[in-house]
Amino acid sequence: MSDADVRIPEEAKDRLTAIAAAEGLSLRAYLVRLAETLLTPAERAERAEKALAALEEWGRYAPTAAQQEDLDGELDRRLGQLTGR
Repeated sequence: MSDADVRIPEEAKDRLTAIAAAEGLSLRAYLVRLAETLLTPAERAERAEKALAALEEWGRYAPTAAQQEDLDGELDRRLGQLTGR
């Protein structure tokens, strides 16, 4: 295993350290777990495609492009509310 130096603001490091400690983890262990659980944009797109295919097969779910855009916007809005963005 190799080490890496990452430069982030002190406030961000302190926040991550506090979150890790609250979960009983070191900062290093927390960052490893975080890296293992987050998806890349390509991985998210692949999962979305698989989910859509399963929905289409299961229940003939086939939204139009406009409906899909509306649904994506609604999801973005709700996620924004959760994350404060």
